[in-house]
Amino acid sequence: MLRVVVLISGGGSNLRALLEACRDADFPAHVVAVGADREAEGLAHAEAFGIPSFTVPFSSYASREAWGEQLLAAIDEWQPDLVVLSGLMRLLPAAVVEALAPRIINTHPAYLPEFPGAHGVRDALAAGVEQTGASVIVVDNGVDTGPVLAQERVPVLPDDTEHSLHERIKPVERRLLTDVVRGIAEGSIDLGAASTTP
Repeated sequence: MLRVVVLISGGGSNLRALLEACRDADFPAHVVAVGADREAEGLAHAEAFGIPSFTVPFSSYASREAWGEQLLAAIDEWQPDLVVLSGLMRLLPAAVVEALAPRIINTHPAYLPEFPGAHGVRDALAAGVEQTGASVIVVDNGVDTGPVLAQERVPVLPDDTEHSLHERIKPVERRLLTDVVRGIAEGSIDLGAASTTP
């Protein structure tokens, strides 16, 4: 059984989808803990599913590196096989990424390498493209530059707003994330191989 720690900053909709998948006795992964960098609404999902949670507030530390050290210590207590960033709106310090790599993945609301960064949906609309997408990647020390594990196209409709487009991308993100976690647990996705592919 794959042990998963999920890190969030906000509402945790991807987290909830993963927790629901883990309810299935045949799903080969289990969320052992949920962590946050602030008092996040999504921690309520952990509570509702009986999953332990922890908070390492970024604002409590003098530097990103000091915060990262404490976050890594909190993660390591749960001995996860995989760490999932689920709307964690903060770049992890390089030392944290290096300590966890390649066992750390993230979702992104764009078809990477298109539209990386914090405003992928807004940037797609601004560019006037006819389609964008969702991706699941291995986290590296760049901004959404890690190896792509899964992605899928989502059409941009003529009357789309940032909100309406994001709402259509989210279910695709959730499905891709659940599929990738299953694939990692079952061995059909090899994170080590993915992270060394040029």
